[in-house]
Amino acid sequence: MCAVAEKTLLTPDVLLSLPEQKGYELVDGEIVERKVSVLSSWVGGEIFGRIRDFCSGRDLGWAFPADNGFQCFPNRPRTVRRPDVSFVKAGRITWDDVNHGWLGIVPDLVVEVLSPNDLAYEVDEKIEMFRKAGVPLIWIVNPVVRTVRLIRGVGPEATLREGDTISGEDVIPGFACPVASIFPPRPPAPMAEVAPGA
Repeated sequence: MCAVAEKTLLTPDVLLSLPEQKGYELVDGEIVERKVSVLSSWVGGEIFGRIRDFCSGRDLGWAFPADNGFQCFPNRPRTVRRPDVSFVKAGRITWDDVNHGWLGIVPDLVVEVLSPNDLAYEVDEKIEMFRKAGVPLIWIVNPVVRTVRLIRGVGPEATLREGDTISGEDVIPGFACPVASIFPPRPPAPMAEVAPGA
């Protein structure tokens, strides 16, 4: 007879108590490592900064960087996901919500910045969880090809490129910036070597 060890499923409270918890998410009680790179971290910070600065003084809502987690998935109480950037409209969040470890509110905007270590199926699963939870606007940012894929709760999907402008649509009214501006400047092209005596 073969004995199979049962997995120990963690709770969101246990995740919050872990010393290195900022590098992890929780999916149905199992720890999932957040995969990041220097480039994805920079791009996420740039997007967060632009949204935060635009909303500052306008009372539009709360912008959150990558360390904030959401426990807002119906029938999945042991799940906490951390978008690279998120936004919750003003009036939907209270000081009681802020004082808890995880937000139980479905965000209005989720931004995921892809990194070279991401597996496609893991990204798709995370995005689908947020979509099913009712997030009205999701940006999937690819820093390598410099595109932003838009997934809307209502309306068609779209892909924006460097020459386009991304907006907050109905989620962050008035917010807009060139897609190119959320990516670092391209490195200069290498100079062609000139052969001696040419």
